[in-house]
This record gives sequence, C-alpha cells and structure tokens, in this order.
Amino acid sequence: MTVQNRMVTEDEAEIRLDRWFRRHHPGLPQSAIQKLCRTGQVRVDGHRAGADTRLAPGQVVRIPPLAEVAPEPRHSPTLSPRERKDLEQLVIYHDEHLLILNKPYGLPVQGGPGITRHLDGMLDGLRFGGDRPRLVHRLDRDTSGLLVLACTPGTAAKLAAFFRGRDVEKTYWAVVAGRPVPPEGRIDLPLKRLPRGERTIPASREDKAGARAITEYRTLDHAARKLAWLELQPVTGRTHQLRVHCVALGAPILGDVKYAEPDQNNAFSAVVEGLPKELHLHARRLRLPHPGGGMIFAEAELPPHMRESFRLLGFSAPAARAPYRY
Repeated sequence: MTVQNRMVTEDEAEIRLDRWFRRHHPGLPQSAIQKLCRTGQVRVDGHRAGADTRLAPGQVVRIPPLAEVAPEPRHSPTLSPRERKDLEQLVIYHDEHLLILNKPYGLPVQGGPGITRHLDGMLDGLRFGGDRPRLVHRLDRDTSGLLVLACTPGTAAKLAAFFRGRDVEKTYWAVVAGRPVPPEGRIDLPLKRLPRGERTIPASREDKAGARAITEYRTLDHAARKLAWLELQPVTGRTHQLRVHCVALGAPILGDVKYAEPDQNNAFSAVVEGLPKELHLHARRLRLPHPGGGMIFAEAELPPHMRESFRLLGFSAPAARAPYRY
C-alpha cells in the first residue's frame, strides 16, 4: 500500500481525528491510531496532529500504509426480524441528520461488566440505508425516555458539542417518596464520583474533586404527603445528578434503592405497596439546536411502570406531543 491523502468533507466537520480514521478504516484499533499520530505518520495539512484533533472541512489527512496494522474484529450481534422491528418501534423521529428514540426502562445504552445486550451493540439495525447511527449522550440503564443518535460523523460531533455545552434543554419526570418543601426551587449541590466511578456523592464547595451541579425542580402533583410527581431540569449534566439531588432534597426517586438513605428506604416500604418497584425517572422532553438549522422539540410517552403508578396515584399526564422541527 502507498501513502494516501484524503480531504475532510463538510459532513465530517468537528469530528475527532481518531473517529474519522475509524469511519474510513473500520476495525483499526485505537492503539494503532494513537501510535500513528504519536510517531507523526498521520498528519493534517502537513502537520503533526493528536488523535483528539478536531477536523475542519477542506483539511487533508495523510494516511500512511496500513497493510501491516491488524484490524480489530468487530462483533455486532445479529438481530432477528422481531428484534429489528422492536428496535425500530423505539424511533419517534428520524431525518437525514438524527434519530430520536424513546428508550425503554432496563435497556443499557452501552456495554460494561456483565452486560451483553445493549443499545450500542444493536445500532446496525437502525441504519435506514445510511451510516450506522452514533451515540452522542447517555441515559442510565434504568432511566427511560428520550435518547438522540447522530446519523453521520459530522452530525455526531455537532450534537455532542450541543450536549457538552448548555444548548440542550432537558426535562425529566420523576415520582419521588416525599413532598419537597418548598414545592419548587433550585438545588445547587456539588457532586463527585467515588473511586471506580460506581457512585456519585455530594461534595463540599472546597473539595477540588467536586464539580458544580445544579437542578431546577417543580412539583406537578402529589399524593397526600407520601409521593410527589416532579419536573426536573438539570442545568448541568453530572452522572446520576438527578438521583443524588432528589435524595438531598429529602425526596428520593421511587425505586432508587441505590441512592436512598436507610431511613428513606424505610419510607419506601410504607408507600410503595402495590406500586411498581422500577426506577421512576423518565427523560420526558428535549429542545435542542438541529444540526441542519433551527431547533427540534421532542417528548416521550411514559414507560409502562410509570403509567401504572400514575394511574394508581391519580396523576394525570398529558399525551406526548409529536416531535417537530422549527
């Protein structure tokens, strides 16, 4: 093989160099890409570039001979016709730039220890004749609701930038054990991840390991003083932010036995009799810039277990509005 020079297209704007390589050379190991960049074999417009370099349209990437680099095998699970149909039914919006799904409770977005079935491993089933969709943000396994996927690498870079900044307005619904006082307000409580990233805990403002975390909340309805339906809007995007902030508010999310304090778990036993035991946290609404211009708005219907709890508690939720671009 010989040295190649390839121009970055408009659709590849803002994509990282390593991700650009994986698009054009599927299976090329990340370690190999980093070594090629580190040794100067890969160059952008004639200059050395790191694997995390963001590319711009019109730039030229030098690609060295890759014949001696062993590709990394990619294992994508084969979907049955029924599984593919079920996956497609999660899609509530689709255009040439992005997909929006209503992710069900219990489906992991990505793999991990002990996880063999996850959304990222099934995305070949959502090609719709184009590229394999790409994740641009995450939801916890037990959080249901809106998840945005990019249809192209360039779109992925733009959407990821929107989610990293404060360009995306996110609204969650939760059923909590307790009735927050005051009924609406702002939680400004720094958070930090414990070693190995297994849990998030509150941090003092002097703790350098802590990161500022802000959540705005509003009580939409309540059942006596035992349970409340909250609207939560995270201003920042820390891992498990809403779950930890609700505990700090004295109103843990129903079903969240991981974060509820021991005395709050005792409160659960008094109020959840007859109610579903799953986590009651749902990504209900998104408003974000559309990569092709304008804005896009989407809402997601509640998962079955939250619909049942709403029925039992007498909460009346409006139907989700159809997604639209404006």
